[in-house]
Amino acid sequence: MALAVDAHTHLYSGLAPLGMPAPEPPPENFLQILGRLWWRLDRALDERSLAASAEFYASEALALGCFGLVDHHESPESIEGSLDVLADACQAAGLRAVLCYGATERNGGDDEARRGLAECERFLRANRRPLVRGAIGLHASFTASDETIREAARLARDLGSVLHVHVAEDGADVEDARRRGYAGVVDRLARLEALVPGSVFAHGVHLDADEVKRVSDAGCWLVQNPRSNQGNRVGYPQALAHAAQVALGTDGYPADMAEEEAALLAAAAAAGDHLGHARGRAAASERLLAERFGSAFTGADRATWERARSAAAARRDAVRERARAEADRLWQRMRALPR
Repeated sequence: MALAVDAHTHLYSGLAPLGMPAPEPPPENFLQILGRLWWRLDRALDERSLAASAEFYASEALALGCFGLVDHHESPESIEGSLDVLADACQAAGLRAVLCYGATERNGGDDEARRGLAECERFLRANRRPLVRGAIGLHASFTASDETIREAARLARDLGSVLHVHVAEDGADVEDARRRGYAGVVDRLARLEALVPGSVFAHGVHLDADEVKRVSDAGCWLVQNPRSNQGNRVGYPQALAHAAQVALGTDGYPADMAEEEAALLAAAAAAGDHLGHARGRAAASERLLAERFGSAFTGADRATWERARSAAAARRDAVRERARAEADRLWQRMRALPR
């Protein structure tokens, strides 16, 4: 039986179910959802709220039967050391994790991107936690320059790691790549030598079959996130049927992989996708995680996780209480940010 693995998520959104303020005014498209909600949340994070978010998300993930996750992080006002905060929470919980910082230029330009990549590199070189691995992150190509993408790819290769990037989640990503003179997002990544084998490309909603095949032929993973795609109204990634390696993620929704798979099958049926392809994506997530750890998981790994899950259940109420207290403080910080 496959282990439940969340192949793309955001630990920094862990407190969101505990009363996160609604965006104002209500967003009308994907970029407005980002700007009025998620990019305000990540800017409000500090070390304390990030630690509470990660502890709460990890605790809930274990309770929901999740064995491990692949995280994509941003906290622009608290970059340095942020991956250690996440790693400590996952290691303490007994949850396996692959972590990166999503380098971007959307707030502070070149310097912000440099700091994000430096945090990934520092963590990859320094981390010794047995349950945690690192990767090189980029937020999405539409928030990064060619130079940043090229440098991220170089770092991933030099450090024997992979990239983790949002790819064509919305049509805006594709339009941005074309404005820069590329045929699309995948063409841009390919020409900047960023199709690093083993890399994790989240979403792929607005890729066509040829682009998906190109990603797949490079040995990269695509990760479908049905609940998030439906919630953000970005569409269904029909072309993923042409990929050899497609895993299942939540994009920050709670790590209930049974619920995510149910949402996947419902969305696939509605879109006329082949249900056989869709059914394999949850099991593929375990292979993706095992790839980053260098070997398949064993019965001993499962037994260790079962003990961690039991321990997490015993302290779940206390973790929830700490999370609720910190969430109130985070929402105050979020509301105080300039619009």
